[in-house]
Amino acid sequence: MEISLAYRPDPDPKRAGYYGFGEPATEEMIAGWDIDVRPDGTGLPPGSGSVEEGEVLYEEQCAACHGVFGEGEGRWPKLAGGFGTLTQERPEKTIGSYWPYVSTVWDYVHRAMPFYEPQSLEDDQVYAIVAYLLYLNDLVEDDFVASRETLSAFEMPNQDGFFVDPRPDVRNAVCMEDCKDPSEIKITWDSTELGVTPVEHFKTDEEETGGAAPVEADPNLGLNIYQQACATCHKGGLAGAPIVGDVPQWESRIAQGMDVLVDHAINGYQGSAGYMPPKGGQIQLSDEEVTAAVEYMVDNSKD
Repeated sequence: MEISLAYRPDPDPKRAGYYGFGEPATEEMIAGWDIDVRPDGTGLPPGSGSVEEGEVLYEEQCAACHGVFGEGEGRWPKLAGGFGTLTQERPEKTIGSYWPYVSTVWDYVHRAMPFYEPQSLEDDQVYAIVAYLLYLNDLVEDDFVASRETLSAFEMPNQDGFFVDPRPDVRNAVCMEDCKDPSEIKITWDSTELGVTPVEHFKTDEEETGGAAPVEADPNLGLNIYQQACATCHKGGLAGAPIVGDVPQWESRIAQGMDVLVDHAINGYQGSAGYMPPKGGQIQLSDEEVTAAVEYMVDNSKD
């Protein structure tokens, strides 16, 4: 990076290639962007954390989504196990079985975790959680301490599974002669038959024109959305979230009215006890789905 996008209003015709924008980047500017951590440990900060310390932090910050033993709760990622499955039809790509460098684990936890409050962990806490994740995968003993020195020398089991593709770059020649007639091309099969592709949002021509009968509301919509997007925090009280079923925690919130609660759930809210991300971080949800989840939580948190 050689320039920043700070605007310089006065033209400088003596500078070759000067367009009136930018200024030389200072070392401080560059340092703000130079935050990557590399496989050889370059970029890891000073600090350390033990497996024992990581266990406590993991149970507080990670287990609600990733499971007590890294097995993954619901549809949240599994972090441990999966060894020997990468060549199978359904490989389990965990930290132990798939990730090539432990530096990537540290970097990802540091930048993006925990899900509801990323970048809230101190460096020592990140080291401790990484140490415990390695322990969950049987890659270290229970007395292991993660630090810049120990992680720089650590080799992951699948390190050699990633390599630079030696094949040369080629350009695809577009077929312009003897091409197949588009009218003869037919779709003979699609993945919906496997039951893994969501199809609920597909509409028939009749539905598009309004000719189909209205679909009845799903009575379990609120419960389903709660389990998908809300239970991570509202089941255990993470990030200050009120626990569903805890009447005292919900009384003052319910008193604000449904309109306020729904608005906070859809658009996000920073309260004194914690932060509610918009739609619980599940931005693909519709306002109606979020509203149904709020109604479910309120209905199950009253006297």
